[in-house]
Amino acid sequence: MRRFLFVVPPLVGHINPAVGVAAALAARGHEVAWACAHPALVRRLAGGTARVFPCAGPVPGEGDGVRPAGLRGPEALRFLWERFLVPLAEEMAPGVEAAVAEFRPDVVVADQQTVVAGLVAERLRIPWATSCTTTVEFTFDRTLADMPGMASWLHALLDSLRRRVGDPASTADPRFSPHLVLAFSTPELVGSGAPTGEEGQEARRIRWVGPALTSRPAEQDFPWDWLDPHRAAVLVTLGTANTDVGARFLDVCRTALRARADRLQAVIVDPGRVLGAAGTGDDKDVLVVPAVPQLPLLERVEAVVCHAGHNTVCEALWHGVPLLVAPIRDDQPAVAGQVTEAGAGIRVRFGRVTAARLGTALDTLLEDPGHRAAADRIRASFHAAGGAPAAASHLERLATDATFEEPQ
Repeated sequence: MRRFLFVVPPLVGHINPAVGVAAALAARGHEVAWACAHPALVRRLAGGTARVFPCAGPVPGEGDGVRPAGLRGPEALRFLWERFLVPLAEEMAPGVEAAVAEFRPDVVVADQQTVVAGLVAERLRIPWATSCTTTVEFTFDRTLADMPGMASWLHALLDSLRRRVGDPASTADPRFSPHLVLAFSTPELVGSGAPTGEEGQEARRIRWVGPALTSRPAEQDFPWDWLDPHRAAVLVTLGTANTDVGARFLDVCRTALRARADRLQAVIVDPGRVLGAAGTGDDKDVLVVPAVPQLPLLERVEAVVCHAGHNTVCEALWHGVPLLVAPIRDDQPAVAGQVTEAGAGIRVRFGRVTAARLGTALDTLLEDPGHRAAADRIRASFHAAGGAPAAASHLERLATDATFEEPQ
């Protein structure tokens, strides 16, 4: 029996993949614990009996973490690191150290946005793994190569953070463990940006495990009888972190889908209720609800319209469902590029697409068999990669075989 400490940010999309891996480890008799700035969120996603060590930390979208509308590119990157990721690391550090001291883990599993976990682990000489809930970081430094000023700024920021909470003598990149990197995707989706194992020691650390899906607590009932077996169903969702900017896009989707009610039904997820009161099921064409049981629903839909969030994209493709992607910010444009390069979807412009343009793109997505075939190809690669059980096996091997060694 081994002990694994998962350190995660207070973000649903970063916790959910870890939940599946933690469940697989627990099923094999290992002890699992968590460290997070939002313990209630972890327990909601991982189960009420989850052992969670509380940490201080900022809440996304509150206080100084409220991102100005329209912030893009380098300035958005600066905002993310300076206003959220670095403050999160500094405030979580005492809680992570306390969790390590009490739980005594054999391995620390650090989400890629909680770099503090890797920094603390390296200082305390504990093997650690990176949980990559989005694969865009693998190509990020190539992008920064075209912006040398930004690359120098980020590396200086990480070096400064290491001097405060890590081992000042270390030279490892805290975004990627020198021991193990779990990538919740496959090269079939990542495409030309995927490290292949032919690029030196760094690439060989990466283990492509595909999505780590597991059953989730049911938050509400869904009117399954509402679905019409004679019409194709389309799911529209912008994830959990985009309620502040989604009103226009969701309204465009509703208009485009109503115009196709003779052959389509739509489920629109509207957690911020920007489209008004949630639907009751009396509307037979468009159902607007604040939340859905996404994984079971994906078994019943023919297409997904989304923001190109990594989890949503991977969950759709796990079910072989093609996508209409409208990226908003952060890693979403890069993930959208992965989808379109793989042939599994079509991209539209989030802020400018019209109902007519979106409807035409959706028609193409549903009528062109090539998109479904590409989605099926990626689905097959996801299932073959092994998911949460494969990730758990890699962590077991790290716990059994690894001794802490400073990377050369």
